[in-house]
Amino acid sequence: MPQLIVLHFTAMANASAALARLCEPEHEVSAHYLIGRDGAVYQLVDEAQRAWHAGAGTWAGCGDVNSRSVGIELDNCGQSPFSAPQMDALEPLLKGIMARWNIPAKGVIGHSDMAPIRKGDPGRRFDWRRLAKSNVSVWPCAVAPSQWPCAPQEGAFLDAARRFGYDPACGGATLLAAFRQRFRPHATGPLNGADLAAIENLAQRFPIDPCLPNA
Repeated sequence: MPQLIVLHFTAMANASAALARLCEPEHEVSAHYLIGRDGAVYQLVDEAQRAWHAGAGTWAGCGDVNSRSVGIELDNCGQSPFSAPQMDALEPLLKGIMARWNIPAKGVIGHSDMAPIRKGDPGRRFDWRRLAKSNVSVWPCAVAPSQWPCAPQEGAFLDAARRFGYDPACGGATLLAAFRQRFRPHATGPLNGADLAAIENLAQRFPIDPCLPNA
């Protein structure tokens, strides 16, 4: 039974090329859905069936993400904004999947969240904040600079990241990059107080479910 929804970008020329790749068995890659830049939605695998979209990785202390997730591919090169028709189609699709499988907003993640060493999709141009405003993803609450930790430590960041769902074994630099890509896409430089305040806010509001390992 799906517990997660994983978002990807295709990194291909267009939706037709992506459809061909996803439907050719020799490539050993598949997804439940593909959404074109024009907003067209293609269902390729039944939601109850396992698709080969996530690969090796971990989220919320559990591996084998393919067996417990619905994968959605978005027709995008990875360097361009996601089109309005595509985002308009994605939101109701997410709401329907979440309702059918009782998946909470914190269960909608990016490929880069569960496999940060290997993957960078859906990338810095993806509008996660828009999804959070529609209650189909999550976003940290604003924390005043006066409340930011003065001397943020990597250990504290890794602990909060683990409690939110990231795999601390990936390392501080890798997780900081993955976290920023999704939640602070314009941030640069070493770990700072804004990073730690944001990840701690997420960990407190959307912790790993107690039934999962490493909770």
